[in-house]
Amino acid sequence: MQNSYPLESIDLLATITLNPNVEDLRTFSLEQYEDIVKYLREERSRLQSVIKRQVFATNSTKEVEAIIRKYYSATINIIDTVFANKSKLPDGNPELHKIYEDLLHVLGDLLAFIENRFAKFLSQEEKVALTYLFISKQRLKQKLEHFQMRIDFNQLPYKAPYQLLIKRLNRFTRLKEFDFEITFRTLFYKRELVKGLESMEIDNNQLSEVIFTQIDKLLIYLNYNSKSYIDELTLRLYDQISSFESSKKKVERLCYFRKTFRQLHRKPGFILNPNYHDLDVVIEKWFEEEISYWEKQISFGMDLEDTLDAAKKKDSESMQKILCSLSADQVALILRGADEARIFVANSITEVFRTVVPYLSTPHRKDLSYESMRTKSYVAEDRDKQLAIEALHKIAKRIESY
Repeated sequence: MQNSYPLESIDLLATITLNPNVEDLRTFSLEQYEDIVKYLREERSRLQSVIKRQVFATNSTKEVEAIIRKYYSATINIIDTVFANKSKLPDGNPELHKIYEDLLHVLGDLLAFIENRFAKFLSQEEKVALTYLFISKQRLKQKLEHFQMRIDFNQLPYKAPYQLLIKRLNRFTRLKEFDFEITFRTLFYKRELVKGLESMEIDNNQLSEVIFTQIDKLLIYLNYNSKSYIDELTLRLYDQISSFESSKKKVERLCYFRKTFRQLHRKPGFILNPNYHDLDVVIEKWFEEEISYWEKQISFGMDLEDTLDAAKKKDSESMQKILCSLSADQVALILRGADEARIFVANSITEVFRTVVPYLSTPHRKDLSYESMRTKSYVAEDRDKQLAIEALHKIAKRIESY
């Protein structure tokens, strides 16, 4: 006859065999420890197979939902028992304490298996049991610490979104009491965030001109509608267009940003705060208002801008420029290096290029684009780097001879 309660064996292990209130565990031996470790390893695989077979043999969605919820709630109940008994274990027996850790780990893996394979059958709004919440926060904390060890925030072009997210996740894992009820929806969302961070390949050399970074793509994918993040993102978008003096160029750039934003992936059904607007709604509204504002500026000031553009073109034609023997890419590297070494003291690297480049020319080009040169300085070829370094060595030798 098929066992109507597949968790019975591991349940008995937790409630009877390893229960210090029932059994005298002071004589727990190394041999018993090894037997139970082997059993737990086999039981983890067996239970996962049983769940898959039962779900596969069921045609009704409601029956599948009932099966999954029974396994899930029963496993959490066993975890509660193990956690309560753990504090009553006798001292001086490390194998016994290790068994409890292994048992909790196996039960946690079983829950993770159910969550990963059958999440849609679980009640998202159900309150998370305190014991299971504690274990889940411990696992999240370990993963967060591992992520923070492999990332150098100081090397990132945009570190604010990382810091906002890490701060919020750390707060979640460290708080012992919450002002609100933690549901499975909240816990699953935090797990998806950490899972996304774990799989992220951090590129410390990512271009500062790349507006939607890897962390942005993760947060947009998961509908991270935090007001702090939305404010940071829109401010960053605004900073990107503020370097353009022309309203027309601002609109063109905003339209490009909006197109790129719309083409990013989204995970259906996910949201940080269900009681606030979706991230897409708020950002789309921001784009709409900004584009509308700058389009009005174009219509109001078209004549003035045409006059200014004509004057700038005339000034450029009459401007006396210094001819550089280096290429535009090599000059760009030197300017970037001077800015980052703080030899040039400016508000931004954009200001450096915008101020210096109009007065320079190369053997191949009279009028140089400061925007193009600034971008090229982040994607320079090795040959250009070598020639720029050689030019600086020549300068150093000349100074040494003075």
